[in-house]
Amino acid sequence: MGGYGPGRQLDGLAAVARAALVRRIEASGVWAADPGWRAAFAAVPRHLFVPYYYVGVAGGYERRWGESADRGARERWLRGAYEDTPLATRLRDGELLSSSSQPSLMADMLAALDVADGHTVLEIGAGTGYNAALLAHRLGDDKVTTVDLDPEITESARRHLAAAGYHPVVVTGDGARGVPERAPFDRIIATCALSTVPCAWVAQSRPGGRILMPLATGLIVLTVTGAGDAEGRFLHTPAYFVPLRGTGRPGGESAQLGGVPRRAREDDLFRFLLALTRGSLDPQEAHALWEQEGRPQRERYGITVRGEREWAWLDDPEGPYAWPLPS
Repeated sequence: MGGYGPGRQLDGLAAVARAALVRRIEASGVWAADPGWRAAFAAVPRHLFVPYYYVGVAGGYERRWGESADRGARERWLRGAYEDTPLATRLRDGELLSSSSQPSLMADMLAALDVADGHTVLEIGAGTGYNAALLAHRLGDDKVTTVDLDPEITESARRHLAAAGYHPVVVTGDGARGVPERAPFDRIIATCALSTVPCAWVAQSRPGGRILMPLATGLIVLTVTGAGDAEGRFLHTPAYFVPLRGTGRPGGESAQLGGVPRRAREDDLFRFLLALTRGSLDPQEAHALWEQEGRPQRERYGITVRGEREWAWLDDPEGPYAWPLPS
Protein backbone atom coordinates (compact mmCIF):
# COMPACT_ATOMS: atom_id res chain seq x y z
CA MET A 1 0.00 0.00 0.00
CA GLY A 2 2.84 2.26 -1.08
CA GLY A 3 3.00 5.69 0.43
CA TYR A 4 0.83 5.07 3.49
CA GLY A 5 3.41 3.72 5.95
CA PRO A 6 1.83 1.55 8.64
CA GLY A 7 -0.67 0.15 6.15
CA ARG A 8 1.97 -1.68 4.12
CA GLN A 9 1.47 -4.96 6.00
CA LEU A 10 -2.12 -5.03 4.76
CA ASP A 11 -1.16 -5.51 1.10
CA GLY A 12 -2.41 -9.10 1.09
CA LEU A 13 -5.76 -8.09 2.54
CA ALA A 14 -6.04 -5.35 -0.07
CA ALA A 15 -5.46 -7.80 -2.93
CA VAL A 16 -8.09 -10.20 -1.59
CA ALA A 17 -10.63 -7.43 -1.02
CA ARG A 18 -10.03 -5.94 -4.49
CA ALA A 19 -10.45 -9.34 -6.15
CA ALA A 20 -13.74 -9.86 -4.30
CA LEU A 21 -15.01 -6.46 -5.47
CA VAL A 22 -14.08 -7.28 -9.06
CA ARG A 23 -15.96 -10.59 -8.86
CA ARG A 24 -19.08 -8.85 -7.52
CA ILE A 25 -19.08 -6.30 -10.32
CA GLU A 26 -18.22 -8.87 -13.00
CA ALA A 27 -21.24 -10.98 -12.01
CA SER A 28 -23.51 -8.21 -13.38
CA GLY A 29 -22.13 -8.73 -16.90
CA VAL A 30 -21.22 -5.07 -17.26
CA TRP A 31 -17.78 -5.87 -18.72
CA ALA A 32 -18.94 -8.33 -21.38
CA ALA A 33 -18.43 -5.84 -24.22
CA ASP A 34 -15.08 -4.49 -23.01
CA PRO A 35 -13.01 -6.76 -20.73
CA GLY A 36 -10.43 -3.98 -20.55
CA TRP A 37 -12.48 -2.44 -17.75
CA ARG A 38 -12.22 -5.61 -15.69
CA ALA A 39 -8.46 -5.42 -16.00
CA ALA A 40 -8.55 -1.78 -14.89
CA PHE A 41 -10.64 -2.47 -11.78
CA ALA A 42 -8.44 -5.46 -10.95
CA ALA A 43 -5.25 -3.39 -11.24
CA VAL A 44 -6.10 0.00 -9.73
CA PRO A 45 -5.88 -0.01 -5.90
CA ARG A 46 -8.90 1.95 -4.68
CA HIS A 47 -7.52 2.21 -1.15
CA LEU A 48 -4.68 4.47 -2.34
CA PHE A 49 -7.31 7.00 -3.41
CA VAL A 50 -9.16 7.05 -0.08
CA PRO A 51 -6.46 7.32 2.63
CA TYR A 52 -9.35 8.42 4.82
CA TYR A 53 -13.11 8.61 4.40
CA TYR A 54 -16.24 9.11 6.47
CA VAL A 55 -19.07 6.72 7.23
CA GLY A 56 -22.42 7.77 8.59
CA VAL A 57 -23.10 7.01 12.24
CA ALA A 58 -25.76 8.15 14.69
CA GLY A 59 -25.35 11.87 15.08
CA GLY A 60 -22.90 12.46 12.22
CA TYR A 61 -19.89 10.84 10.59
CA GLU A 62 -17.05 8.57 11.71
CA ARG A 63 -13.62 9.04 10.11
CA ARG A 64 -11.78 5.93 8.96
CA TRP A 65 -8.07 6.36 8.38
CA GLY A 66 -5.43 4.15 6.83
CA GLU A 67 -2.73 5.55 9.13
CA SER A 68 -4.49 4.68 12.37
CA ALA A 69 -2.21 3.25 15.05
CA ASP A 70 -4.80 0.54 15.68
CA ARG A 71 -4.49 -2.44 13.33
CA GLY A 72 -8.17 -3.29 13.64
CA ALA A 73 -9.09 0.25 12.61
CA ARG A 74 -6.77 0.02 9.60
CA GLU A 75 -8.37 -3.26 8.56
CA ARG A 76 -11.86 -1.72 8.83
CA TRP A 77 -10.65 1.18 6.68
CA LEU A 78 -9.22 -1.18 4.08
CA ARG A 79 -12.23 -3.47 3.91
CA GLY A 80 -14.49 -0.44 3.64
CA ALA A 81 -12.41 0.91 0.75
CA TYR A 82 -13.36 -2.19 -1.27
CA GLU A 83 -17.04 -2.31 -0.38
CA ASP A 84 -19.34 -1.62 -3.31
CA THR A 85 -20.50 1.64 -1.81
CA PRO A 86 -19.84 5.37 -2.23
CA LEU A 87 -17.37 6.86 0.26
CA ALA A 88 -17.59 10.41 1.59
CA THR A 89 -14.10 11.87 1.34
CA ARG A 90 -14.53 15.60 1.97
CA LEU A 91 -16.94 17.34 4.33
CA ARG A 92 -17.42 20.97 5.28
CA ASP A 93 -19.81 21.98 8.07
CA GLY A 94 -21.57 18.65 7.66
CA GLU A 95 -22.07 19.11 3.89
CA LEU A 96 -20.67 16.52 1.49
CA LEU A 97 -18.26 18.20 -0.95
CA SER A 98 -16.57 15.22 -2.57
CA SER A 99 -16.84 11.45 -2.61
CA SER A 100 -15.61 8.29 -4.27
CA SER A 101 -18.55 6.89 -6.21
CA GLN A 102 -19.95 3.37 -5.81
CA PRO A 103 -17.62 1.10 -7.85
CA SER A 104 -20.45 -0.79 -9.58
CA LEU A 105 -21.99 2.53 -10.70
CA MET A 106 -18.57 3.64 -11.95
CA ALA A 107 -18.34 0.39 -13.90
CA ASP A 108 -21.77 1.01 -15.45
CA MET A 109 -20.81 4.54 -16.45
CA LEU A 110 -17.43 3.62 -17.89
CA ALA A 111 -18.98 0.79 -19.90
CA ALA A 112 -21.67 3.15 -21.22
CA LEU A 113 -18.96 5.62 -22.24
CA ASP A 114 -18.09 3.11 -24.98
CA VAL A 115 -14.40 3.99 -25.32
CA ALA A 116 -12.00 2.55 -27.88
CA ASP A 117 -8.23 2.49 -27.98
CA GLY A 118 -6.91 5.91 -28.94
CA HIS A 119 -9.89 7.85 -27.62
CA THR A 120 -9.30 11.00 -25.58
CA VAL A 121 -11.46 11.52 -22.50
CA LEU A 122 -12.28 14.55 -20.38
CA GLU A 123 -13.50 13.82 -16.87
CA ILE A 124 -15.44 16.56 -15.07
CA GLY A 125 -14.93 16.27 -11.31
CA ALA A 126 -11.53 14.87 -10.32
CA GLY A 127 -12.71 13.62 -6.94
CA THR A 128 -10.15 11.28 -5.41
CA GLY A 129 -8.55 10.52 -8.78
CA TYR A 130 -9.74 6.90 -8.77
CA ASN A 131 -11.96 7.21 -11.85
CA ALA A 132 -9.17 9.02 -13.74
CA ALA A 133 -6.83 6.14 -12.82
CA LEU A 134 -9.28 3.60 -14.25
CA LEU A 135 -9.50 5.64 -17.45
CA ALA A 136 -5.71 6.02 -17.61
CA HIS A 137 -5.22 2.27 -17.14
CA ARG A 138 -7.65 1.54 -19.97
CA LEU A 139 -6.52 4.26 -22.43
CA GLY A 140 -3.13 5.58 -21.30
CA ASP A 141 -2.14 8.63 -19.26
CA ASP A 142 -1.84 10.94 -22.26
CA LYS A 143 -5.43 10.28 -23.33
CA VAL A 144 -7.05 11.34 -20.06
CA THR A 145 -7.75 14.84 -18.68
CA THR A 146 -9.55 15.43 -15.38
CA VAL A 147 -10.66 18.85 -14.09
CA ASP A 148 -11.95 20.19 -10.79
CA LEU A 149 -12.60 23.68 -9.47
CA ASP A 150 -11.10 23.07 -6.02
CA PRO A 151 -7.26 23.20 -5.95
CA GLU A 152 -7.18 21.08 -2.79
CA ILE A 153 -9.08 18.34 -4.60
CA THR A 154 -6.88 18.43 -7.71
CA GLU A 155 -3.71 18.41 -5.62
CA SER A 156 -4.83 15.40 -3.59
CA ALA A 157 -5.97 13.65 -6.79
CA ARG A 158 -2.47 14.18 -8.26
CA ARG A 159 -0.88 12.67 -5.15
CA HIS A 160 -3.19 9.66 -5.17
CA LEU A 161 -2.67 9.08 -8.89
CA ALA A 162 1.13 9.30 -8.57
CA ALA A 163 1.10 6.89 -5.61
CA ALA A 164 -0.78 4.39 -7.78
CA GLY A 165 1.54 4.94 -10.76
CA TYR A 166 -0.77 7.00 -13.02
CA HIS A 167 -0.13 10.44 -14.49
CA PRO A 168 -3.10 11.77 -16.50
CA VAL A 169 -3.44 15.53 -16.97
CA VAL A 170 -5.05 17.09 -13.86
CA VAL A 171 -6.42 20.62 -14.35
CA THR A 172 -7.72 23.08 -11.76
CA GLY A 173 -10.57 25.02 -13.33
CA ASP A 174 -14.31 25.39 -13.90
CA GLY A 175 -15.49 22.05 -15.23
CA ALA A 176 -18.54 23.64 -16.87
CA ARG A 177 -16.13 25.37 -19.26
CA GLY A 178 -14.34 22.15 -20.16
CA VAL A 179 -10.63 22.24 -20.93
CA PRO A 180 -10.38 23.93 -24.36
CA GLU A 181 -6.59 23.67 -24.54
CA ARG A 182 -6.89 19.86 -24.51
CA ALA A 183 -9.89 19.64 -26.87
CA PRO A 184 -11.33 18.11 -28.95
CA PHE A 185 -12.36 15.04 -26.95
CA ASP A 186 -13.85 11.76 -28.07
CA ARG A 187 -15.61 11.26 -24.74
CA ILE A 188 -16.66 13.48 -21.83
CA ILE A 189 -17.79 11.98 -18.53
CA ALA A 190 -19.04 13.93 -15.53
CA THR A 191 -18.93 12.56 -12.00
CA CYS A 192 -20.96 15.44 -10.56
CA ALA A 193 -24.58 16.45 -11.06
CA LEU A 194 -25.82 19.27 -13.29
CA SER A 195 -29.24 20.58 -14.36
CA THR A 196 -28.25 21.44 -17.96
CA VAL A 197 -25.70 20.34 -20.55
CA PRO A 198 -22.84 22.88 -20.72
CA CYS A 199 -22.47 24.21 -24.26
CA ALA A 200 -18.68 24.04 -23.88
CA TRP A 201 -18.79 20.27 -23.57
CA VAL A 202 -20.66 19.89 -26.84
CA ALA A 203 -18.33 22.37 -28.55
CA GLN A 204 -15.24 20.53 -27.27
CA SER A 205 -16.45 17.12 -28.44
CA ARG A 206 -15.59 15.61 -31.80
CA PRO A 207 -18.56 14.86 -34.10
CA GLY A 208 -19.77 11.42 -33.10
CA GLY A 209 -18.37 11.93 -29.59
CA ARG A 210 -20.23 10.89 -26.49
CA ILE A 211 -21.09 12.85 -23.32
CA LEU A 212 -22.21 10.96 -20.21
CA MET A 213 -23.40 12.99 -17.25
CA PRO A 214 -25.67 12.79 -14.18
CA LEU A 215 -28.82 14.88 -14.48
CA ALA A 216 -32.13 14.76 -12.58
CA THR A 217 -31.16 11.60 -10.62
CA GLY A 218 -30.38 9.79 -13.86
CA LEU A 219 -27.53 9.32 -16.33
CA ILE A 220 -27.91 10.84 -19.78
CA VAL A 221 -25.77 9.64 -22.71
CA LEU A 222 -25.59 12.17 -25.54
CA THR A 223 -24.12 11.69 -29.00
CA VAL A 224 -22.63 14.86 -30.48
CA THR A 225 -23.67 15.41 -34.07
CA GLY A 226 -21.56 18.55 -34.64
CA ALA A 227 -22.26 22.30 -34.86
CA GLY A 228 -23.28 22.49 -31.20
CA ASP A 229 -25.92 19.75 -31.40
CA ALA A 230 -26.30 16.59 -29.34
CA GLU A 231 -29.03 14.12 -28.45
CA GLY A 232 -29.50 10.98 -26.42
CA ARG A 233 -31.49 8.99 -23.89
CA PHE A 234 -31.15 8.24 -20.21
CA LEU A 235 -29.75 4.95 -18.96
CA HIS A 236 -31.96 2.83 -16.70
CA THR A 237 -29.58 3.43 -13.80
CA PRO A 238 -30.53 5.84 -10.99
CA ALA A 239 -27.67 8.13 -9.99
CA TYR A 240 -27.18 10.64 -7.18
CA PHE A 241 -24.05 12.79 -7.32
CA VAL A 242 -22.58 15.81 -5.57
CA PRO A 243 -23.39 18.93 -7.67
CA LEU A 244 -20.72 20.51 -9.86
CA ARG A 245 -19.18 23.31 -7.79
CA GLY A 246 -19.72 26.76 -9.21
CA THR A 247 -23.07 25.94 -10.84
CA GLY A 248 -25.32 25.91 -7.79
CA ARG A 249 -27.15 22.88 -6.51
CA PRO A 250 -29.26 21.18 -9.21
CA GLY A 251 -32.90 21.67 -8.44
CA GLY A 252 -34.86 18.77 -7.08
CA GLU A 253 -38.58 18.17 -7.11
CA SER A 254 -40.93 20.66 -5.56
CA ALA A 255 -41.62 20.21 -1.88
CA GLN A 256 -45.33 20.98 -2.53
CA LEU A 257 -46.56 17.44 -3.09
CA GLY A 258 -50.02 17.83 -1.61
CA GLY A 259 -52.58 15.94 -3.65
CA VAL A 260 -50.04 13.45 -4.98
CA PRO A 261 -50.57 9.91 -3.62
CA ARG A 262 -47.95 8.73 -1.16
CA ARG A 263 -47.06 5.80 -3.42
CA ALA A 264 -46.03 8.24 -6.14
CA ARG A 265 -44.25 10.61 -3.76
CA GLU A 266 -42.01 7.74 -2.67
CA ASP A 267 -41.46 6.31 -6.16
CA ASP A 268 -37.96 6.90 -7.56
CA LEU A 269 -39.22 7.16 -11.15
CA PHE A 270 -41.84 9.77 -10.27
CA ARG A 271 -39.25 11.80 -8.40
CA PHE A 272 -37.00 11.56 -11.45
CA LEU A 273 -39.78 13.03 -13.61
CA LEU A 274 -40.28 15.85 -11.12
CA ALA A 275 -36.58 16.70 -11.14
CA LEU A 276 -36.42 16.54 -14.94
CA THR A 277 -39.44 18.79 -15.49
CA ARG A 278 -38.69 21.25 -12.70
CA GLY A 279 -40.16 24.63 -13.59
CA SER A 280 -42.29 23.19 -16.41
CA LEU A 281 -44.73 20.88 -14.62
CA ASP A 282 -46.13 21.16 -11.12
CA PRO A 283 -46.34 17.90 -9.09
CA GLN A 284 -49.99 17.32 -9.90
CA GLU A 285 -49.40 17.74 -13.65
CA ALA A 286 -46.36 15.49 -13.45
CA HIS A 287 -48.33 12.84 -11.57
CA ALA A 288 -51.15 12.87 -14.12
CA LEU A 289 -48.65 12.45 -16.95
CA TRP A 290 -46.76 9.73 -15.10
CA GLU A 291 -49.92 7.66 -14.55
CA GLN A 292 -51.25 8.29 -18.07
CA GLU A 293 -47.99 7.11 -19.68
CA GLY A 294 -47.71 3.96 -17.58
CA ARG A 295 -45.13 5.16 -15.06
CA PRO A 296 -42.33 5.33 -17.63
CA GLN A 297 -38.83 4.05 -16.96
CA ARG A 298 -35.83 6.38 -17.31
CA GLU A 299 -34.91 4.93 -20.72
CA ARG A 300 -38.01 6.50 -22.29
CA TYR A 301 -36.72 9.99 -21.52
CA GLY A 302 -34.06 11.90 -23.44
CA ILE A 303 -32.41 15.27 -23.96
CA THR A 304 -31.77 17.26 -27.12
CA VAL A 305 -29.28 20.13 -27.47
CA ARG A 306 -29.59 22.49 -30.42
CA GLY A 307 -27.10 25.29 -29.92
CA GLU A 308 -28.21 27.21 -26.85
CA ARG A 309 -31.63 25.50 -26.76
CA GLU A 310 -31.93 22.37 -24.61
CA TRP A 311 -35.01 20.32 -23.82
CA ALA A 312 -35.98 17.05 -22.19
CA TRP A 313 -38.60 14.79 -23.69
CA LEU A 314 -40.55 11.57 -23.29
CA ASP A 315 -40.29 9.01 -26.12
CA ASP A 316 -39.74 11.49 -28.98
CA PRO A 317 -37.72 14.74 -29.08
CA GLU A 318 -40.37 16.24 -31.38
CA GLY A 319 -43.32 14.63 -29.60
CA PRO A 320 -46.02 16.15 -27.41
CA TYR A 321 -44.12 15.76 -24.14
CA ALA A 322 -41.12 18.08 -24.10
CA TRP A 323 -39.82 20.47 -21.44
CA PRO A 324 -37.07 23.12 -21.63
CA LEU A 325 -34.11 22.55 -19.33
CA PRO A 326 -33.46 25.50 -16.98
CA SER A 327 -31.09 28.11 -18.37
